[in-house]
Amino acid sequence: MTDYQRSVLSHYKLSNPFPGEWPAEKDQTDEPSLDVPLGAGNTKLAAQYRRFSVLDYLGSDGQTLPRLGQETPQRDNAGRTDEPDPLGASESLVRLLRQRGLPVNSYAQLRNRYLLTSTTYSPALYLSQVHSNVSTQRLLQGLDYLSRSMDQISSSLKALVESNFERFVKVKATLDNVYNEMRMKEEQAESEKRQPHSRHTSRASNHFRNANGSGSGPNTGSASNTAPTNNKQKNALIKESEYGVQGIKAPILDVSAKAQDLWGPAMGGLERGESMKAISSILERYRMLFESSRVIADFIKRRDYNSLVEEYGRVKRSVDDSKNMAKTVMNSGDRLTDAQIYQITINAQIWLDIDQQVEELKRDVWRRLVGKQPRSNTKSLSVSESKPEEYMELISVLLELGVEDNPIWMWLLSRYDYLKNRITAMSERFKLEVEYFRRRLAAGDKPSPSLMASQFRLALRQESEFRPSNLDSVDVLHLWEGIYASLKILVASQGGILGEVIEFWEVAQSFILGKTQRTLPVGLDGQSRRHHRLSADGVKDLQHGVLEMINLIRDSVLSFFLDPPPTDISALFPQTTTGPPTTPKSAVLTQSAFRDPRFDVDANNVPPPSPKVGDFWEKFTFWPPYSNSLSGVHYLGRILELISTAAGEMVTIAPMDQTNTSLERLRSLVGGVRDRCVQAICAAWNHDAENCKILEDWTRASGGKNDVTNMPSYFMTFESNVLSGMQKNLYVSGAMSKSGTDEVVLPPPAKLLQLVRSQFVTSLYKALSGMVENAEKPLRSFDDEWGGSGSEEFLSSLISSDMAGTSTVNPHDRNIRMLLTLSNLQVLRTTVVPQLISQFENFFSVKLTEESKTIRDVLGQIDARLFHSYTRPTVINLSRVIRAGILAPSWAPSGGRPSEVRPYVYEALLSLVLVHTQVSTTTASLTPQILSYLLEQTSKELLEAFRQRPKFSLAALMQATLDVEFVAQTLREYTTDKASEIQSQIYLELDRRTDNDARMKLQSELPEMRNILKTLKENSRAEL
Repeated sequence: MTDYQRSVLSHYKLSNPFPGEWPAEKDQTDEPSLDVPLGAGNTKLAAQYRRFSVLDYLGSDGQTLPRLGQETPQRDNAGRTDEPDPLGASESLVRLLRQRGLPVNSYAQLRNRYLLTSTTYSPALYLSQVHSNVSTQRLLQGLDYLSRSMDQISSSLKALVESNFERFVKVKATLDNVYNEMRMKEEQAESEKRQPHSRHTSRASNHFRNANGSGSGPNTGSASNTAPTNNKQKNALIKESEYGVQGIKAPILDVSAKAQDLWGPAMGGLERGESMKAISSILERYRMLFESSRVIADFIKRRDYNSLVEEYGRVKRSVDDSKNMAKTVMNSGDRLTDAQIYQITINAQIWLDIDQQVEELKRDVWRRLVGKQPRSNTKSLSVSESKPEEYMELISVLLELGVEDNPIWMWLLSRYDYLKNRITAMSERFKLEVEYFRRRLAAGDKPSPSLMASQFRLALRQESEFRPSNLDSVDVLHLWEGIYASLKILVASQGGILGEVIEFWEVAQSFILGKTQRTLPVGLDGQSRRHHRLSADGVKDLQHGVLEMINLIRDSVLSFFLDPPPTDISALFPQTTTGPPTTPKSAVLTQSAFRDPRFDVDANNVPPPSPKVGDFWEKFTFWPPYSNSLSGVHYLGRILELISTAAGEMVTIAPMDQTNTSLERLRSLVGGVRDRCVQAICAAWNHDAENCKILEDWTRASGGKNDVTNMPSYFMTFESNVLSGMQKNLYVSGAMSKSGTDEVVLPPPAKLLQLVRSQFVTSLYKALSGMVENAEKPLRSFDDEWGGSGSEEFLSSLISSDMAGTSTVNPHDRNIRMLLTLSNLQVLRTTVVPQLISQFENFFSVKLTEESKTIRDVLGQIDARLFHSYTRPTVINLSRVIRAGILAPSWAPSGGRPSEVRPYVYEALLSLVLVHTQVSTTTASLTPQILSYLLEQTSKELLEAFRQRPKFSLAALMQATLDVEFVAQTLREYTTDKASEIQSQIYLELDRRTDNDARMKLQSELPEMRNILKTLKENSRAEL
């Protein structure tokens, strides 16, 4: 092997100058590749060296010890750890490299690449890392410095060689002799191996040795000759004999093994004892630090956040102290002691575990914070006055532990998303559920006339205490209550979503102004102080978010009242049941807007869409089918008061005050809902006015009013309740005392007042028409109008047992119905209608001058119509009897003075007696009016009948005078000016149709005729 080959093997640490593969031991190293620069371009790798360098165990000499399974690296310059910069930049080259981020203290091989005195020195790596940014002039100065340094070193070496020249010569001679001896022995061994073997020579020599008897066997001579050579080779300083150590290696290993077996346990126990003692002292010293992980885990489990934060801060300070200590030692260029290494390692391990627990806690607190959405049933106090909410505790925990994101902003954002999604889902579900229950109510049986009549009478009953439960049927009232309750959930300022929005803004405003942050922690070393202030953009986003939620509530309420009823309610049900295939699963609403268990949506019993038959409620989403105007005006008044109060609450929110557009939108909300409600009430009012005729129960009114039925009282109560409710709806008087409502509730427009005005007059007309219809139409025909069994049920309700007795009349008698209706109309004309007109004028501050005149005219026409309808049969009968009697040939006496009135007079008077009896027993107040009218008609018929006779004799004149006077004196109580005038005309007609002689004789007969008349009156007193 040549010198060059030995140099190569020594430099690259190889055993074979021509290896077939890369040695595996070259890959088993934790040190970085020394060919890669570790400067600014590889800061990440350098950071890894700095991070883990403190964990490498250092021996007492400060050198890094090999790890388990790793061979000790060969060090070519183990004695030198630092030297001045060859170019004169610094007194310590290691400190200069450490400032550039290179871990030269931890890795000797890396450090030797930069040391000029090292055999592995790399000039290119040195210049690229140490002097990468210096100027050319600075490099030239460094070159001069290096040249001077080399001259000084050369002079020193020259003086050293001159003073120790003899020693160098002796060492050189000794090394040459040793080297020559090793070469000679190695060449001799190789020449013997290369000597050729001769079979003939071997045989001859063997034969010669055997023949001379020099050996005892075939190998005796050979063994004796080779023994000296083997001993020399065994002790030769060659590689095959491990340079003379091979002979003693086996005994030494054997002795070492026996010593290990004998003294190993004792030495190991001593070492373990020392180790346990050291470990015990370390555990005792860092006992609180070791227990901190368990303590923090217990605090997290018990949610004792105050103690957790205190313990976490203590550990954090200990870790920070260790970091600062390590940085100080590294910056000073010193080595870490064993105690410092233990402290850093323990803190690092404990901090790793605690940091994992705390990070998991942070994730859990984040989940709870963004998912914590409290609902308050009462209006919250300000944050400074109320009990701290749980979200404040969670925010405090995150601020104490330290987080990157702002927990205040994240909670506000999550709260905004929750409220916005809840408003949207609530409004959509609410409209669909109302339509579902409207369809279910419409699919039921239509209320019968008797049910409607009894419900109306119950609602109009005069009681000291108002009971909403009497206003309508149970199902209708349940739906009204459900609509009101659902709207209250949406717009109520206490316990509703609007109240939560207002509360959200109050909390957000307290955060914006920094009031709440006064009680919040700033974290370790004040690292969370930056989260105490919201940015200007965040404040704007909060204001816009509040405005958006207010507009969502407004639009959902306005849409519910203005939009037509929805046609598709499939979103109420899961896709697998009744939802159409086009309905996305995410669109299915699962949370009911109704809190009443009576309003459970049954997916297996979906009502069909309501048929369009022209009912007024079909176009109003908020109106329950078959609901009357009394329940509607009551509940819509409550709903309008609720919405107006909510709009007033919205105005008080700060973001709303900044825009006039928002105020106008709220005014349009109240105005639009009010208009729609008034339109629905007017439609129901008109429908109920048409059905007011069913209120007639043909029962005399109580309280001494026997001449009328309960109809005027019912009608008065009905109209008064509707007018009172309408006034509350138009002016929203119930909400005007609340703050902010005066800004959003404007006076009703003239168009709306005109609608109510027209409907009021129309309701009077329709109610009066129904009363006339009740009187004129035969009862059987009236029943047929309602149809079938309903008419019988209605009839039975009229003459039920609780109405039987003196207060109940026979509704089948047309004359009785007409007399009672005439009496009712008289009360309406004189009392009820004037009171209603006055009430309307007071409620709505208008004058119904023209309408009052028109209503009085209509009432007069209706009264005259019914009056003539009642008296017409009697008048016709009187005309027939009187004309037949007077125009009969036997009417005139054949001779002498008449002593009796003619039979037609008795017949006519008897018919009047029947009328008098019927009127006086039914409606006594109408007796004078009816009999006076009939007397006038009787006198008129007498006049007409007498006009048809051309001439009267004395006997005929006396008979006519007797008939006329008998009728006049019998009915003198009901004589009117018109009747007297007609009687005068009768005498004039009789005088024209007689001669003077008859006139003179009549005067002489008058005293006797008076006696006859007196006798006739006394005789007919019992009959008449």
